[in-house]
Amino acid sequence: MSSFVLLDTKKMMMNVDDQNNTDKILQFIEQNPGCHLRQIKRELKISMGTLQYHLNLLEKNGKITSDKHTLHRHYFPIGLFQDNEKNILKILNKETERDILMFIIECKNPTQTEIVDAIQISAPSVNWHINNLIQLGLLREERDGKFKRYVFSGNPNHIISLMKRYHTSIWDKWSGRLAEMFLSFSGDKSQ
Repeated sequence: MSSFVLLDTKKMMMNVDDQNNTDKILQFIEQNPGCHLRQIKRELKISMGTLQYHLNLLEKNGKITSDKHTLHRHYFPIGLFQDNEKNILKILNKETERDILMFIIECKNPTQTEIVDAIQISAPSVNWHINNLIQLGLLREERDGKFKRYVFSGNPNHIISLMKRYHTSIWDKWSGRLAEMFLSFSGDKSQ
């Protein structure tokens, strides 16, 4: 066999591998919208350079879109989500911010001290995460005397539907607590 035929065969095999990686990455993003670079790398066990190449290719070809928030770039399938849904999906992919957000929804307007005690991280860290959540439009700050209280400013149904559809393991963990929260919300409205 000539070296030309061997090189041609090797090139075709590389193209198949490239297409397999591209398809695998696209499928992962469709199943895990809002995922970030290191999360994709860790889950798919693809080298960073290969992953970045395929993400750029997918974005150039209009298959995905990305959005940078704080230290992470988050990836979404094109045209499926509104900005507020993207913001929720970003948070659902980050454990600490997700826990803070869920605690705020569950405890109805806690102070920073209450959040620190519940989440068990430092006050500066809680403050940093809360500012990120405020910046995304998911929380707002309200004054209560000398205290600041944090209020969820979105629709809890958005979180529930996105969690049920795209983050079933998180949904399984939170579903009982969420059911209790919504029962208490409906009880508050009748009073």
